[in-house]
Amino acid sequence: MSFHGIHDLKLDAKNRLTVPAKSRADLSGGVTLVKGLEPFLELWPSAEYDTVVHTSLAGLNPLSPRAREIKRHLYGNSAPMELDTAGRVGLSRDFLAHAGLGKDVVLVGTGECFELWDQHSWKAKQSDLVATAADHMASIGDPA
Repeated sequence: MSFHGIHDLKLDAKNRLTVPAKSRADLSGGVTLVKGLEPFLELWPSAEYDTVVHTSLAGLNPLSPRAREIKRHLYGNSAPMELDTAGRVGLSRDFLAHAGLGKDVVLVGTGECFELWDQHSWKAKQSDLVATAADHMASIGDPA
């Protein structure tokens, strides 16, 4: 499964996000909502998120301070849930505050998951991404 596209959406009065219909089947086995490392949220298929967590912890002594810190972050900042019958997922105040979400949001496909951004924050981030991509593309053809 692969998540693509940029979707301008609105949270409803109960702070629920309606997942685009094309992606609902891929999330029907459960979703995990995760606080991103930047001010956004991630929406993962639960099985995929479990794989990411296990991969992140692989090879670490489970009792080591590093493993405990990683577990606290990965499990403490996530919430497993299900889509309701209308394809919606509810967002708690804590998750809304982390991402600074208002009613107008943007759902961004990143391949293995979706990122959920406040619309204004996404527009600023997208401007940065375009500039970075342009610099990268220019450097590919530059032999220096």
